[in-house]
Amino acid sequence: MSLRFLAPLLLLPAFLSPGCAAPTPPPGTSSAPAQPPAATSAPAWVTRAVPAPRVTHHVFASAATKGNVSYHLYLPAAYADETRRFPVVYWLHGSGGGLPGIPVVARRFDAAIEAGKLPPCLVVFVNGLEMGMYVDWADGSAPVESMIIRDLLPHVDATFRTIAKREGRLLDGFSMGGYGAARLGFKYPELFRTVSLAGAGPLQSELRSTPRASRLQAEELLKRVYGGDQAAFLEVSPRKLAERNAKKVAQESLVRMVIGEKDETFGNNEAFHRHLEALGIPHGWTIVPGVGHEPERVFAALGDANWEFYRKAFGVHGGK
Repeated sequence: MSLRFLAPLLLLPAFLSPGCAAPTPPPGTSSAPAQPPAATSAPAWVTRAVPAPRVTHHVFASAATKGNVSYHLYLPAAYADETRRFPVVYWLHGSGGGLPGIPVVARRFDAAIEAGKLPPCLVVFVNGLEMGMYVDWADGSAPVESMIIRDLLPHVDATFRTIAKREGRLLDGFSMGGYGAARLGFKYPELFRTVSLAGAGPLQSELRSTPRASRLQAEELLKRVYGGDQAAFLEVSPRKLAERNAKKVAQESLVRMVIGEKDETFGNNEAFHRHLEALGIPHGWTIVPGVGHEPERVFAALGDANWEFYRKAFGVHGGK
């Protein structure tokens, strides 16, 4: 395959699978989903602050979690100089918590904005927990979805100069984050116009095993998050949510899928892409030649095509 496959294949009826965007891990670590934390550990709703360019650490009161929740926020230089409102990217990290990826992602956005490749925007680095899956857990112990939709979005819109409507919001993520972007974007198309899935997963209809986790890990995740119920996993899956809201998503949303040619999750992503085609949901389907489940290599290979997608998402909204 040649790099020309990186050009978004104009609104092909398509879709992705695996997770959320984090950087390539440092030597000695793995980008594979980590072993789910012990069931006795409490959700880490407040993380440490991570230093990064134009990034600040914030804590707000969440009714869903009945406590405080943290997030990181990138503000472009233009935010300090102007009174206009800005679009918002909600960046959903992959398994492991995503903190090491914040500086890398922030620098990528900042460089693109400074180079004029991307209109100035805010980037909210959501705290999705180590293996939160961007869903409300079956036992009620971790209402991640409710925290984001009911608490975080209103808080961000009330605190910062945002374009507080669906046209001003974009969901993006790699691996678990791509799964979360698909879930939330397909379930709440009235809140998010644009949905980006990179190396997303799990996108299959059953969580019995995954290409990047052992059977025991999959069973533990199913038990902890979905109550051990395969039907519950399917009911809240991107696959089922796409079916449920296919007409609205097809008519009103901008969707893309990006997957490395050598990503272990390629098969599940391709099957999900075909599922979206069958549902009549237009989407970009981009295969990155020679790349595996490696977020930084994926986005580096995309190059300016990545920002072209963002410009398409935000370009018609001047932010005034």
